[in-house]
Amino acid sequence: MNFIPDVLVLLGGPLEATPQLIEAAGRARLVVAADGGVRHAAALGVEPALWVGDFDSVNLEDLTRWAHLPRMEYPRDKDATDAELAAQAALKAAPESLLFAGGLGGELDHELGNLMLAVAVARTGVRVALSSGPTWAFALVPPGLELDLEPGTPFSVVPLADLQGLSIRGGRWELENAELPLGSGRGLRNVATGRINVSLSKGYGLIAVDLAGQTY
Repeated sequence: MNFIPDVLVLLGGPLEATPQLIEAAGRARLVVAADGGVRHAAALGVEPALWVGDFDSVNLEDLTRWAHLPRMEYPRDKDATDAELAAQAALKAAPESLLFAGGLGGELDHELGNLMLAVAVARTGVRVALSSGPTWAFALVPPGLELDLEPGTPFSVVPLADLQGLSIRGGRWELENAELPLGSGRGLRNVATGRINVSLSKGYGLIAVDLAGQTY
């Protein structure tokens, strides 16, 4: 894929250190760990420049291993998640692109919160992705985005609001200037023929990519 993050944010969800994710992580100029997300640092071959959170999900081993990292500590009773706080810290570096590693899977409320956080950040002009390793999700906001995918890679366009002026090119099933209302499954389980281009004029959603699910 052609996603190169300026900033990598390590979250505490499930993660498999796939070659694509390791490569992307290694290209980041800044790494921020959110609480227990620090446990993914070694597997991805990175060292955080900052460790953020209330540290309620960090084990003794990680506390010892990463004791030298600069920290931003918060109380457990707070009005933002550790992911939000880490994102706020990361955005101070004015990135053009941001990757949340470990942001998919795990507890449903946190996963949904991470997905909506990604869209909110993307609406400020930052290109945003989340990854568990095999699965990636890209925040989709106007005017859209392009992704280089291997032919046969499954992808889905998931509306989180009514999408207008939606065009999908480079998939087995294409759309041109279509409307995709919230709740529609019309954009699900497409298959890339190579580079895909998804554009829209209004609304926001996600492009979900299954790198482990090539069909041909």
